[in-house]
Amino acid sequence: MNGRRESVNKEFILIGGLVVIAAALIAYLMMRPGDDAVSAGPSVTSVATDADTAGGADGRPPVERRQAGDPLALGAPDAPVAMVVFSDYRCPFCAKFSRDIEPELVKRYVDAGRLRIEWRDFPIFGPQSMSAARAGRAAAEQGKFWEFNRAVYGAAPERSKADLTDGALIEFARQAGVPDIGRFTAAMRGNAFDAAINADLAQGTGIGVPSTPAFLINDVPMLGAQPTEDFVRAIDAALAGR
Repeated sequence: MNGRRESVNKEFILIGGLVVIAAALIAYLMMRPGDDAVSAGPSVTSVATDADTAGGADGRPPVERRQAGDPLALGAPDAPVAMVVFSDYRCPFCAKFSRDIEPELVKRYVDAGRLRIEWRDFPIFGPQSMSAARAGRAAAEQGKFWEFNRAVYGAAPERSKADLTDGALIEFARQAGVPDIGRFTAAMRGNAFDAAINADLAQGTGIGVPSTPAFLINDVPMLGAQPTEDFVRAIDAALAGR
């Protein structure tokens, strides 16, 4: 487990180094002047959970969780390939993945029982990112996580970070069909989900995730909203390697 984690760390660091100049140029060209700078997000809190104590040889769980009934996952827990997605609701490239790539992967692999997609909150674009992460989990509490997720990303701007005020998040919850908006609003504005969100942040930070979106496909890292065919190749390679 230690060797595998170190390998994943090195691959993410290498990918991050290769893309950092390009990412900076893209951000300069594409982001609106005056957008909030990327912040470090909320402090990462070490959260002790049952999974932490039941993990691998290093005392930490594998990246994929494969928990039955997880509302933040798509696909069977025992699917041969698991793709873990680290995302921020304000990230325009996360929105691109959600709109343009994820539906094809769901149709081609998830619905066929060959792929499981697991969401991880990685809120790095300031307080609104954290509020949106809470809102996603508040929607999940009422069985509407993926509907909320797609509503937010479906309305996201293509070249700048989304402005996710409380009012906007409440409207997205209505669009998603969240039944009890009062309960949703109270949960979104509370801190009941902070430990779980911070646990996702800690997991991503621990394996070297440099930005969003970031993916692990059976522990093989991929960074950014790459073309659909790149994901198809990676998933097919993972399936072939089983």
